[in-house]
Amino acid sequence: MNLADRDGFIWQDGQMVDWREAKIHVLTHTLHYSMGVFEGVRAYETPNGTAIFRLQDHTKLPFDQATLEQAQIDVVRENKLASCYLRPIIFIGSEKLGIAATDNTIHATVAAWSWGAYLGDEAMAKGIRVKTSSFTHHHPNVTMCKAKASGNYTLSILAHQEVAHSGYDEAMLMDPQGYVCQGSGENVFLVKDGVLHTPDIAGGALDGITRQTIITIAKDMGIEVVERRITRDEFYIGDEAFFTGTAAEVTPIREYDDREIGSGARGPITEKIQKAFFDAVQGKDPKYAHWLTYVK
Repeated sequence: MNLADRDGFIWQDGQMVDWREAKIHVLTHTLHYSMGVFEGVRAYETPNGTAIFRLQDHTKLPFDQATLEQAQIDVVRENKLASCYLRPIIFIGSEKLGIAATDNTIHATVAAWSWGAYLGDEAMAKGIRVKTSSFTHHHPNVTMCKAKASGNYTLSILAHQEVAHSGYDEAMLMDPQGYVCQGSGENVFLVKDGVLHTPDIAGGALDGITRQTIITIAKDMGIEVVERRITRDEFYIGDEAFFTGTAAEVTPIREYDDREIGSGARGPITEKIQKAFFDAVQGKDPKYAHWLTYVK
């Protein structure tokens, strides 16, 4: 379905507008120079109604946080969505072009729509095939790697297209020093001898909220978590691996660089963590109820 042509409402600069009327000018600064920031958020259907997962954590921006939080709640409610993906974005207006423009208006919008498993329902159970991209992740001094900035994702698109063209489901990017960094749009975890490993964020990986969630859940389950530099061949001989992200949720990796990971299927620790994650986001585990903001 064409995302621009559908019924519903989008929150734009403080008011709800008809979905098809949420438009910007072709000279919008961000359209030309990619100076924008965005976020991915999910809401889930729970026994107590629809709830947005970790809304406050997703909305810590140098903007009016309370307004943006309420906008996300309102968008889910007005579009009558039980489960959905939300996309807040902040961008620069069209008053001036050029890299020296400093006094353009700043705009904010929030959209929400139904979006199932990012890499497909089958991937959640059977796992995906991953290939190392020839594109290296950004050096930390090249850009603001910790920002979910629009311009950073050109690299992600190039990496994904490269491996998808060869029949793989997703790309893995190395950091500038040659260590595993992250997927094109996900953080990555490795299981070896019952211990959970994930690349530390010094290599440029985004410190994703789902990454933080999985670290917390794993530790609560008594699983040791180690954040460190990880080489590619450690994944080759690992027992299990999986991607995490708001869109990807917890997606097992069954094959990496044409090598089966472990048994070549979703591993037992991955499955255990995956179940605990969905129990948390779907309101089935009271231990994590504080992560849920209900849409009233």
